[in-house]
Amino acid sequence: MAEGDFVRETEMGKKMDRNSESLSNSESENDSISRISSLVATKDRDFLLSPNEQQVKVSRLEGKIVGLYFSGNWDPQCRNFTHLLANVYKQLRSEGSELEIVFVSCDEDIDAFNDYRAHMPWLSIPYSDMEVKKALNQRFNIEGMPCLVILQPKCGKDEVELRDGVELVYRYGVRAFPFTKERLEDLQRENREKHEKQNITNLLTKQNRDFLLGHPSSKKNVQIPVASLIGKTIGLYFSAQWCNPAVKFTPKLISTYNTIKQTLSKDEGFEIILVSSDLDQSAFDTYFSIMPWLALPFGDATIKELVKHFEIGAIPCLVIVGPNGKTLTKQGRSLINVYQENAYPFTPEKLELLRRKADEEVKMLPKFENHLGHPHELTLVSDGNRGGSFICCDCDEQGLGWAYQCIKCGYEVHPKCVRSLDHGSGLNLSPRRSLQQ
Repeated sequence: MAEGDFVRETEMGKKMDRNSESLSNSESENDSISRISSLVATKDRDFLLSPNEQQVKVSRLEGKIVGLYFSGNWDPQCRNFTHLLANVYKQLRSEGSELEIVFVSCDEDIDAFNDYRAHMPWLSIPYSDMEVKKALNQRFNIEGMPCLVILQPKCGKDEVELRDGVELVYRYGVRAFPFTKERLEDLQRENREKHEKQNITNLLTKQNRDFLLGHPSSKKNVQIPVASLIGKTIGLYFSAQWCNPAVKFTPKLISTYNTIKQTLSKDEGFEIILVSSDLDQSAFDTYFSIMPWLALPFGDATIKELVKHFEIGAIPCLVIVGPNGKTLTKQGRSLINVYQENAYPFTPEKLELLRRKADEEVKMLPKFENHLGHPHELTLVSDGNRGGSFICCDCDEQGLGWAYQCIKCGYEVHPKCVRSLDHGSGLNLSPRRSLQQ
């Protein structure tokens, strides 16, 4: 073959490769558009609504990571997450990230939809398109809200969709982007390493603060060095005055705290630190004033970091950190409710001892009970057979392990809260309460 023929054939081959690559990319982009269109558009509607009521072509989503956001104005958790998601979305878009979110409304009427959408900087499926919204709820098996489903523009079988976008945004914020398998594995590895390096100093100090607030009754603005807590067992108490379960649990925690402090030897140390979610300084000051322990300053940046670090989904929550600075348990609230001061020092060995003791004591209890306050028969259950962490429907406090449970409707009570029905008296029925932390 002549040299000129070889050069021409080589150049033709390269051109064919480029055309092939261009065709492949075009097909991939068309597949992405087709997939998104099949989800959010119809043959009669090829647009979505922008925040200012403009019609935006679905083709605008080409090549972007798309989040389908299922939410409703009537749900407080949805409204709270929407505020967080809007901040994350705005920051990512300002940095040029190829992310788009599409609101799939679960609102009850058009007015609620419009009111809710006014707080959203992203696109929406028209409220009137009930069929598409219903199809999306069925397609992704939406059982609770808020829910954020992430769709990748080009992805393998493992990354077609990611359904735990809400949890990832709560946990990582903007760092979760672009929500790929590789990115999430990196974040999980970083998280593991952070927990392995965890100690009281790096948990509680900031560059410009190495102290905590002392009990307000002792001396105004007293500052307790974080270094003085090294080697002690620490309870991080995530709480707020506006939270009714927290307000109810706090007196019990105060009593248990005082009892533990009175029984400690000179070589032992135990302290609790309020990690407040109060809405303003005044509420924080009022709430903290009744507590005998320490606190992070109101509004301190460490508070949000601790919430993310320990993945706090609901309050009140008591996280126990051991003398070595490592996490012992996030079930401090349940343990205090079940074992009171006997739970100290919250080590695996002590908790196993308490569980074995409880298992022995429960052998004396009847397998079934008729509780004055519930119409159905209750069954004694444990962690191994439908039991676990729960909210007692009688005293409204958290429990762990053994419980009397209604197999029919999920009603649960602490064994100590059961009031056996005297068949000679009438039932004093109480409404069923939802089991929520």
